[in-house]
This record gives sequence, structure tokens and C-alpha cells, in this order.
Amino acid sequence: MNQTHTLARNLRRALCCADRPRKTFRMRPIASLLTLLLLGTTAAFAGELQVVRVMPQYQPADAFVRISEYFSGKENTGGATILRTQPAQRAGYYFLVRVKTTAPVEVAWIETQVISPAAAEPRTDSFAVSLPAGSHVIKLGLTGTDWPGPKARPVAWKLRILGADGKELASEQSFLWSKPDAVVAAK
Repeated sequence: MNQTHTLARNLRRALCCADRPRKTFRMRPIASLLTLLLLGTTAAFAGELQVVRVMPQYQPADAFVRISEYFSGKENTGGATILRTQPAQRAGYYFLVRVKTTAPVEVAWIETQVISPAAAEPRTDSFAVSLPAGSHVIKLGLTGTDWPGPKARPVAWKLRILGADGKELASEQSFLWSKPDAVVAAK
């Protein structure tokens, strides 16, 4: 029954398309290959690194304690890269940054500029990091005495990811960072 059905379908197709000229498919694979090559190169030049999301928030020290730390004595990062201005202090204001990259970046610098409620001038910190290919989470913390306290929120912030040569690979900023003159004028 199955062979009969396939044979009947093929016969119907042949009779249906008998009067139409046959298309040559020689150029289609070449055109498809060229299109894929063009799209692939433009995607590569468009940028290999992308900041998917930035979520800033205050984190108390106990938010980083896991049960495994009691047994091993080492901090369990859960696969994320955690970088702090004062490594011995865990409590502080963190920027949870999710990045996506097509190729690994061996040496990169993440620069944060933050205007806190305690100072009108931006505080700049730089963190060295290597990024694996794919999606990765980085937690950047202004910890210890580098942040005023748990109730303080930044006025504005900017985050830049720089390559080893100093070229900017990606950046993200708060809305107020793009309007610093308007904020100062309002005061």
C-alpha cells in the first residue's frame, strides 16, 4: 500500500508538471553559499561581544554563602565570575552583567563608572576578566567602604567592556548617564 501511494503521488506530480519547463538548480547552491558567507562575515564584523542584560542591586554578604562553602572553605560562584573592589568584603552594590560572545575573549577589561549619592564625581573601577564563548554572567561589586550602604542607590552608571588593545567591545549605561548636564542643572 505504501509503495502504491508513493508511486501514485509521483505520477500525479509528473503529469501535473509535464508542460512546465524544468528549472536548473545549479545556481541555487552557489547563491545560497554566497548569501551565507555574506551574512556570516557581516555578523562577525558587527561585533562578537554583546551585553545582554545589566541588573544593578545591593547584595548583602550572606547572599553569597552556599552550603558547599562550609565543607570546602571556598566561595561557590555558581559558574559566574565575581569581581569585587575589595575582595575580602562581600556586601556591596553589584552589577550583574550577562554577556554573550561568539568567540572567547582571553583578556578584557570591564570599566565601571558610578555616580553615587555620596559624591558628585563618578567613581571609576576597572576589572580584568576573560570571557568564554557563549553566554556568561559576571558580578561586579563595589564592596566594603567603596559603597555608602545598603539603602544607597547610584544616581547614574556606565559600564564598558574593553579589549586588550583598549578598544571598546561593548557598553551599557543607565538612562541618567546620558543626561548628566540636565541632572546637574536641576540641582
